[in-house]
Parts: sequence; C-alpha cells; structure tokens
Amino acid sequence: MKSDFAETGASSVVSSKIDRARNAQAPLNSKSQTKQRIVTTLAAADEGWAGEPEDVVWLGPIPDSVLEPPTPTARTPETITLMRETIEIAFLTVIQLLTPQQRAALILCDVLDWSAKDAADLLEISVSAVNSALQRARARLRERLPSHKPPWPASVDASAAERDLLKKYVDASEAADFRALESIIRADATFRMPPQPDTAGGREAMFRLWIEGGFGSEQFGHLRCVVTHANQQPAVAAYVCRPGDSTWRALAMDVLRIEDGLITEIVTFGPDSFPLFGLPMLMDPAPEMNMRH
Repeated sequence: MKSDFAETGASSVVSSKIDRARNAQAPLNSKSQTKQRIVTTLAAADEGWAGEPEDVVWLGPIPDSVLEPPTPTARTPETITLMRETIEIAFLTVIQLLTPQQRAALILCDVLDWSAKDAADLLEISVSAVNSALQRARARLRERLPSHKPPWPASVDASAAERDLLKKYVDASEAADFRALESIIRADATFRMPPQPDTAGGREAMFRLWIEGGFGSEQFGHLRCVVTHANQQPAVAAYVCRPGDSTWRALAMDVLRIEDGLITEIVTFGPDSFPLFGLPMLMDPAPEMNMRH
C-alpha cells in the first residue's frame, strides 16, 4: 500500500468455457455468485500457455466468507491448517507454477474443498480429468513449495496476538513510522504488487521501494486503514487522502503472511477488490472505520 498502485493488466485471456460461466452470472449479490465469479479468474486459456510469469493471470484477494465449499464438510484442526496454508500458496505462488487446468483443479478441490465432481461440472471436463490435473499439480507443488512456519508460538493466544500486531501495523502505516514498521516486519520479508512480476526481497529493499513511491511524504498524503481478512490471512485495506482533498479514496489492500509473530510477506493488490469485501471506494472523513471482518 505504501507506493501508488499502478494498474497493469495481465496479458491473458480466460478460457471460453469459464468465460461462459462468468457471462451467465447475475450481479454479485450472493456468496455463491461471488464464488462463481472468483472461479472465472482461475484459468487462462491453455492455448499459447508458456509457463512464464507474464502469461499468468494474478488472482486478487478473496474474502474468507466466500471460501466455503458448496457442500460444507467436517474439518479437523489439521485440515483447517492445511486450507489456510494452501490458500496462501494458491494465490501467491501456484499460479506461477501450474498450467491453467492444474491451477483451477488445485484451487477448487484443495483450497475451496470442492468435490472433483463439482469442479468437473463447473469446468465442463470429466472427473478423471480433474483428478489427473490435481495429481500433477500436487506433485509440482511438492517439488517447489518452501517450508511453512506457524504464525504464532503454541503458547500464544493467536487471536489476541494477531489483533495486537495488526493494530501496530495500522498505527505505523497511518503515521508513516518506519521504526515501528521495522519492529514488526522481519528483516528477510518480501513485498509484491501483482500483477507486476518484481519482488522486493528484504525489509530494507521494501522500505526503499515505499519511499521511492512517496510514502511518508507530504505529497503522498495520509492513510486510513481498515482491517479485514483475505485468503485465510490478515489483510489491511488502505485509503488515501491527498493534499487538497477531503475524501479518503481506496488505494490498495495488503495481504499479510505472519510467521513466529512477525510479518514475513506483504502482497499488495489494487483497490478493485474492495467491493468484494463490502468496502466502499470512497470514504468520508467523518466515520471512523477501524475493524471489518
């Protein structure tokens, strides 16, 4: 959020079958419709797929409220943890590694917990094709995925610790306090702004990029932040009020990854996703908006 978000379109197209599913949708006025709309962005056309980052359609952040399967299933603590880790991986990594069909099968079945039949019906392919794509996707991920540490030590109240960390992040962001940000962002943290392919590796590189983008300067303006959750991760939506303006305007959404109580990754998306979270694009200076789930 700390540098102006440049909107750059990914040079990909959606497969015709998925496109038909999207075009059949009414406006997004229910959880199922929202979920269907999300699925339409899962697959780029197989035609011309080269497996390069520039060929990939970056997925935007998704509210936790729509990440439920069509038919709810019983979940153990282990499956809940797996879903959380997979949703992070799926939206921040897997789309760079997999073919469109593998990507769609993995996200529908392993992330959203859809059955192979539900996924096959939506994608208009056979159940065996879904299972085959899913097996190949899992194998590819096993080769490439890094280890994943828990967000908090076992002895810590995770909910309270997350609230405290997010408050510190919001306060530091709104005050442009780099020293406070340094205390909660790990030194080797990474920063990304999809669909731009570049990654800032390390906290110092991240801060330099923010400063180059104007963060903390009078010309940049002031931030107001709203806490939410996306992709089973804490997220912060930022509004900016520029000099001479009296309106807070949607700027960007930061999706945070936390390990051992520190922020290890910040992925910043543009403001187009705000309505999906029930967030306005414009905010009057008067209301105080501090928390939204």
